[in-house]
Amino acid sequence: MNSPSARQLFTQAVSQADEDIDLVQAALYIALEEYPSLDIQRYLHQVDEMAGAIRDRMPTERYPMRVVKAINQHLFHELGFRGNTDDYYNPRNSFLNDVIDRRTGIPISLSLVYLAVAERVGFPMVGIGMPGHFLISPVFEGSEIFVDPFNQGEILFTADCEERLAQIYNRPVELKPSFIEPVTPRRFLVRMLANLKVVYMNQKLLYKALCAVERMLLVLPNQPLEIRDRGLLYFQLGQWRAAAQDLEAYLLINPYAEDARVIEQLLDELRQI
Repeated sequence: MNSPSARQLFTQAVSQADEDIDLVQAALYIALEEYPSLDIQRYLHQVDEMAGAIRDRMPTERYPMRVVKAINQHLFHELGFRGNTDDYYNPRNSFLNDVIDRRTGIPISLSLVYLAVAERVGFPMVGIGMPGHFLISPVFEGSEIFVDPFNQGEILFTADCEERLAQIYNRPVELKPSFIEPVTPRRFLVRMLANLKVVYMNQKLLYKALCAVERMLLVLPNQPLEIRDRGLLYFQLGQWRAAAQDLEAYLLINPYAEDARVIEQLLDELRQI
């Protein structure tokens, strides 16, 4: 019997209830599609080892700030994890095996490493999908601190988050409550894959961009814009029937979309092929 493919393993991983999805495994299955010989167990073991080293030095009194400092000390000062400011749009920043091997990544992939070790030392944290910059936060009632793994585990408060948004967008931005709400595991994976999609689109690697969109729709099937984009990628790759199906589905879901006329014209073109 053949071993399951990376896509099959990813499908199984995200078919669980949201709270049962193992983000580390799911992220490694994303990487497995890029690296077919990837040793998944090796990287799971490395995450366990990082957590073990932190567990041995955890403070007796587990105040959030003290625990965060202990995690920061190991990940950033001893192991040397850092944000990749030199080559931010390299796809390797989104593959968990590369992030662990190279000790470098983007906000969401570094956040995943941090979340994984925090979970393993009994310090629950959640992802915070702030626009333009992913953060994490301890799961404690009344906790109002955020951690920025891209910037060496910098500890932020609400006012700091607003300031960070202003820096990202070069203008004042009101920090809406929705900006600092925890993201579900599904939303976490979709955001990881969305980063890959953008990178591959910019590099004109259309098939790889399509693979990212396909997996996004496995995680959250009813995303109109991703159904549209999958259809457009099918069209560019010459898969006419699949393109027409997706573009028709997009218009059924969103008949008054701003781009509806453009999509209709494209469908007319496909019907003549």
